[in-house]
Amino acid sequence: MELDQLKTFLTVAEFGTFSRAAIRLSSTQPVLSRKIKLLESELGTELFHRTGRGVVLSEGGKLLEQYARGILDTADSAKTAIQALGASPVGQVTIGMPSSIATVLAIELVQEFRRAFPNVSLKVMEGYSGHVLEWLTTARLDVAVLYDTPNLKSNTLRTDPILSDELFLIGSPKDPARLGNGPVRAARLAEIPMVLPSRPHGIRILVDEAMERTGLLPNVQMEIDAMHSMIALAEGGLGYTILSYSSVRDLVLAKRVRIWRIVDPTITRSLVITTTNQRPSTKPARDLTRIFQDLIESHVRDGRWAPPPEPNAT
Repeated sequence: MELDQLKTFLTVAEFGTFSRAAIRLSSTQPVLSRKIKLLESELGTELFHRTGRGVVLSEGGKLLEQYARGILDTADSAKTAIQALGASPVGQVTIGMPSSIATVLAIELVQEFRRAFPNVSLKVMEGYSGHVLEWLTTARLDVAVLYDTPNLKSNTLRTDPILSDELFLIGSPKDPARLGNGPVRAARLAEIPMVLPSRPHGIRILVDEAMERTGLLPNVQMEIDAMHSMIALAEGGLGYTILSYSSVRDLVLAKRVRIWRIVDPTITRSLVITTTNQRPSTKPARDLTRIFQDLIESHVRDGRWAPPPEPNAT
């Protein structure tokens, strides 16, 4: 039993003749007759009694009429609701990201998303990359912004790279360790007092791996698992820390902190957008990833994500 058959049946019942129903449906009388015969064959009963002036509903036809109108009304309601959902979706989308990213992009992301989907609630969950990954794998997030690690290699996760993010040495403008101008070789991190997060924080792992290549260990004076506290300590001249330029750009422009590029080796990490097949993909969630990527590209173009290159390492 198809919706088209039910529509034909109800139109014939309304007009009382196949010829008038055919005009209404922009069809032909033989086509309508075949549809009704197929429907009668499927149901095992006649739906109309033929008279000299047309047709009238049989007992079976009267019973089908009651159900057919409800079925078509339900189908129309479903179509209207789905079309309305496509035009103006509702519900909630949840995104998770590290503090270093949320500090830079969360406000702009919320503003752009609300303009695109005024009836969809956007929830932003901020935490360490390990926490964000856990939220994603337990289906608490629709979208996660993460730094690429081997833990992202999973059949349930889809990862799309965004960019390579360089990490910089951050310190007080007074430069208590007298690093001077220009880039700083990674080996110097074994000498200057460092304020770093503890393992297994992603930045700490990257710093330790870079120092292993120099054959040295970083001179970690304080372990702080909070980005804002690390920055505050560096600004106060109590040590140096390592973060992305975007995390401290406003402080750099205000001359509250200073940055140095790290070389031999440079320390970088890959920023990715990750989704899971444990949650259904929705248009707002897909568009959220696009909006995030557009914001990143805008920051890169405008020089807000990375500083210009510097010559001569010290």
